[in-house]
Amino acid sequence: MDRLEQELKQALARTQPRPDFSLRVSRAVEGRASVMPRWMATAAALVIVSGGSLAYREHQGRVAKEQVMTAMRITAVKLNHIQARVKGVRP
Repeated sequence: MDRLEQELKQALARTQPRPDFSLRVSRAVEGRASVMPRWMATAAALVIVSGGSLAYREHQGRVAKEQVMTAMRITAVKLNHIQARVKGVRP
């Protein structure tokens, strides 16, 4: 075996954790668990509200555009009808 293989074997060999390992992990998890979910929940709520608001405004814009286009079509039909009547009245 060459030197690199021996070093890898030593680095990857099983070792027993220190006796206070589980206590240190528990403390680290407790410290983060109480702060992170509140922060993440607030950020998620902000993203959802902002995204929902933007999507609703876009929807309103589409509806308004469709209403304007419908009004323009109706106006064009009415104007064409009036123009045809005016042309028919002329001598």
